[in-house]
Amino acid sequence: MLPKKRGVFVEAQTRIGHFPIMMFAIVMGMGGLSLMYLKAGEILGFPAFLGQGLLVVSTAIFLFIGALYSLKALRYFDAVRHEFAHPVRINFFSAISISMLMLAIGYKELSPAISALFWYSGTLLHLFLTLHTIAFWINHNQQLDHSSPAWFIPIVGNVLVPLGGVGFVPTGALFYFLSIGLFFWVVLFSIVLNRIIFHNQLATKFMPTLFILIAPPAVGFLSYLKLTHSLDTFALMLYNLGLFFTLLIAFMYKNFVKIKFFISWWAFIFPLAAMAISTMVLYSLTKEQGVLYLAYILIATTTIIVGIVIYQTLLHVKRGEICVQE
Repeated sequence: MLPKKRGVFVEAQTRIGHFPIMMFAIVMGMGGLSLMYLKAGEILGFPAFLGQGLLVVSTAIFLFIGALYSLKALRYFDAVRHEFAHPVRINFFSAISISMLMLAIGYKELSPAISALFWYSGTLLHLFLTLHTIAFWINHNQQLDHSSPAWFIPIVGNVLVPLGGVGFVPTGALFYFLSIGLFFWVVLFSIVLNRIIFHNQLATKFMPTLFILIAPPAVGFLSYLKLTHSLDTFALMLYNLGLFFTLLIAFMYKNFVKIKFFISWWAFIFPLAAMAISTMVLYSLTKEQGVLYLAYILIATTTIIVGIVIYQTLLHVKRGEICVQE
């Protein structure tokens, strides 16, 4: 029995060494789902326990994945350092800070103290990762094939900061983060669109990151409203751009239905959830029935996709196809 137990132990240690930073995309997905149902409870009258329960589950997943990646950092520091210097994987480190910011938003009404803990630590970490990533791009020549919508995560992710920061810091500081996110959204979108149209297509593994195109205008719309309390022309432009990218992704559904499962599938969820939340907020301001119907469609679509992604994730965990050498 001893050799067998030792073999299992060695295999577990090996899998920890291959534990990818991209696993934090799971927290982003579940966090987005939590916020969607919390907002549905607030605006549409959904049972409050749905959003609150999902928020607790998201927090547990964040702590679990964080513990495993911390263990990897302790035992396989060189592997983590390699990921942090990798032109593609470096972008997913910001999934940690974005996960913290999403949890901060979720706990804002339930527990201001927990929200403040997540928001301050998440904001400081995200600011560091934004500066580090841009410095990394400047100091190292980047290949166009390395660009993808995942580039939006560390930089454009700044648009998420104001949603949880109201009441913690002055509004001017929150506009600072919103300005960074919206500016680099335009810059990076131009680069990514140029790559997709005129150069090599995205690798199959990163096709799900196309959904991230929805997130910047959808979250930007929410943050802009949070700071200005004004449904003006610019706010509507942001919402409509988010809706356009949602329709574009739906139009391209054939690109996604047959691709092999990767952890990057979790990139499907947060942008759709953000668009559903934006639509619910728009409905709360306009009371237009068409907007309400669209909100229900987006909630249902996001929930179905979450179910599919969770099933595929558990199936591949059972098969031992997660945390393997790429």
